Amino acid sequence: MVNSAAPKAMSLHVGLNAVDPGHYAGWSGPLAACEFDAKDMAKIAQARGMAATLLLTGDASRDAVLGGIREAARELRAGDFFLLSYSGHGGQVPDVTGEETDKLDETWCLHDGQLIDDELYLELGKFAAGVRILVLSDSCHSGTVVRAGPPAPGQARVRSRMLPPDVAQRTYQQNRAFYDSLQREVLAASGGRPTADPDEALSHVDLASSNRLGAIAGKFRPALILISGCQDNQTSLDGDHNGAFTGQLLEVWDNGK
Repeated sequence: MVNSAAPKAMSLHVGLNAVDPGHYAGWSGPLAACEFDAKDMAKIAQARGMAATLLLTGDASRDAVLGGIREAARELRAGDFFLLSYSGHGGQVPDVTGEETDKLDETWCLHDGQLIDDELYLELGKFAAGVRILVLSDSCHSGTVVRAGPPAPGQARVRSRMLPPDVAQRTYQQNRAFYDSLQREVLAASGGRPTADPDEALSHVDLASSNRLGAIAGKFRPALILISGCQDNQTSLDGDHNGAFTGQLLEVWDNGK
């Protein structure tokens, strides 16, 4: 049932120019434009009358980001709108629950630890039916939220928003019990089956041919669109003021014109 009152809109904007080397095996992952990206997206949200929350670098912890998403899920009802933007590194951890064909789960690299795509989809699936969600992900591997390789021979060196594979491996080994338990907790919370993956649902047309996608369509209650900076096998690039994706988005938006 749609709200009789005017629709409510909330937004959460996450931007990290660095991560905690204590969790990421000594790597701080310096970037330049991610905080600018988050601030610019928050300005758009506020100009459109949304209640916007901004989480930058040290404040962009797992608890803070999950808390912001959960607060919106509690407050929003059918017809309401939630905007979630992320700017930072994207990474991967080994898939221990068996739903990824490439055996890797994509992540957002938050300050004190990675947020696994399984967790993100579980949280977004808790929104009420009819809530409209738009996710903007300016990170590597973000076609389903993360993945990439080094520049091709002869390509200029630029700041990539990819968690380097060697760092990803060391980070996972250093925190293996933590990341494995997160995936298993999500699997249990979703009834012992892989969690709803809206990115994968968007990448397939023939829902009838897939039992898993049919289950996704039946379980995922809100309406969700993901717009990402790249495909799973690509990198997103940093900049001096905005990342390549966010900069292009702002140009297209053109102050709402």
